[in-house]
Amino acid sequence: MVRDPVRNSEATAAGLSAVSGAAGMADALGVREGFRDAYWRERDPIADDRLFWRAHTFRHMVHLLPGESVLELAAGDGQFTNQLFRLTQGENPITAVSFQRGAARPATLSTAVEYVALDTLPGLLDGRRFDYIIAMDVLDQRSAAWLLRHVCDLLVPGGQVIFYESDPWNVVLRLKRAVARLFGTPDPRRLLSRTRLYELLSEVGFIRVFAVFNDFVYAPLPRRLVWLLRNLSIVLENAPVVQTLAGSILLHAQLPPRTRERRTVSLAKHPTLRGAISVVVPCHNEEMNIVPLVTALTGLFDDYIHEIVLVDDNSRDGTAEVIRRLAETDSRIQLIARVPPNGVGRALMDGYRAATGQYVLSMDCDFQHLLPEFRDLFDAAAEGYDVVIGSRFSRLSVLLNYPFQKVLANRGFHLLATLLLRRGFRDLTNNLKLMRRDVLQRLPLSQPGFAVNAETGMYPVAMGLRVKEVPISWINRSPDMGSSSFKLAKVGGGYWQVLSAVSRATRFGTRLMPGLTIVPPSATDTTLATNDAGPSPRVETGSNA
Repeated sequence: MVRDPVRNSEATAAGLSAVSGAAGMADALGVREGFRDAYWRERDPIADDRLFWRAHTFRHMVHLLPGESVLELAAGDGQFTNQLFRLTQGENPITAVSFQRGAARPATLSTAVEYVALDTLPGLLDGRRFDYIIAMDVLDQRSAAWLLRHVCDLLVPGGQVIFYESDPWNVVLRLKRAVARLFGTPDPRRLLSRTRLYELLSEVGFIRVFAVFNDFVYAPLPRRLVWLLRNLSIVLENAPVVQTLAGSILLHAQLPPRTRERRTVSLAKHPTLRGAISVVVPCHNEEMNIVPLVTALTGLFDDYIHEIVLVDDNSRDGTAEVIRRLAETDSRIQLIARVPPNGVGRALMDGYRAATGQYVLSMDCDFQHLLPEFRDLFDAAAEGYDVVIGSRFSRLSVLLNYPFQKVLANRGFHLLATLLLRRGFRDLTNNLKLMRRDVLQRLPLSQPGFAVNAETGMYPVAMGLRVKEVPISWINRSPDMGSSSFKLAKVGGGYWQVLSAVSRATRFGTRLMPGLTIVPPSATDTTLATNDAGPSPRVETGSNA
């Protein structure tokens, strides 16, 4: 039977007000579970899309690996469970729990999903532990502390939890609640503020807690405006003050310890890419990040790796020495020791010249947490794309705590680039790119700083090559990862130079430089020529090379 969240609000309020003891707490969760599911079915015109976005967010935030277990609390009729199972393709054991009395297994749920109806916690889950727990709209003022204590007991050490909770400061929600009270059908939920949610998670004992405002796509938004707001949502979520008007609060927390041993699993599934990938990483004062990065790379994608080229861009810490020690144990690791002047662009170009694999994977040194999602880049390369870009700004990307001025600058740059190239794309300037080496060698790269990433993104598009963007997550560096060297005011001029150069080259289909043709949007053929390699820095290889 379908419940209307408004017609049944008085009964819901009565159920929640009767919370007493463990059984009462579970009953209250069941009431909220039904209230939420009815809202999704009857009041949210894009519920399926929204839940698929959230499944992507969950996967990116925990960097899910095959075989890791997931527990969904208050799963209801399985609307989110289905989206999560669809995304994980059956690679992860999923347990879905309902707190509604007499709940029957949803007919649409895959038989591979374990479905459990509970009238208390831990109930049938007693003694079990999960790698990750996710729940939506369940944290109430009256039962949140009780639920979070049980969540702690259900997680493995180092396990993580994700919550989506309604934002009580959302203007539309406040208006709806006021109207509902006026007509005698009050919203029964006692929602918690972002600050209070953060405090509760910390008090219970979680670490690495963050609570961010999320999602500006909510009813009564007309469906024709959904994609416009979805595109703007990333900007608004990172905008000071405005972000408090979001529809949801996204919570993440981890059970101690901070680091945990994850299962060993190979994500190298494409025979055509075996031994074909040269990884190029510019390093400047990255002493603390190099070993975790190389360890994770070789653990997940060892069969793909032809070599790992680590470019020390005149670091002042022990970066070079760490790389030398790694090279002694693995002949595929190369140290390129640069001499001044410094520059990310210079470091990348030196690394590109040294690369000898069929493909070149370009990445930053602090990307180690994103590695499970790199499989999406390799999937696209196996499909035949010339360049694959990890996009921070796609509709399925996760962008948290990104400096707002960088968001505006990035979106402004891509608006101009889109108008210039007359092609649709979202994030050409990220350094996370997988490129065919023969394509990379022919790009006219010249920028000494971060703007080289605009060149490696814009030139392939302008040349008519096959370029694909895949969604990734971007979460600001944690203290144990050091600090970024990107300074907007310092590097902005380089991006304008790239726009200017591509503008001159694309005007009337003129040539950018001898041997390299920029293809107008209507053209399909591409002519490429080799770029001047220039001088090379000192290269050190592993002891067995």
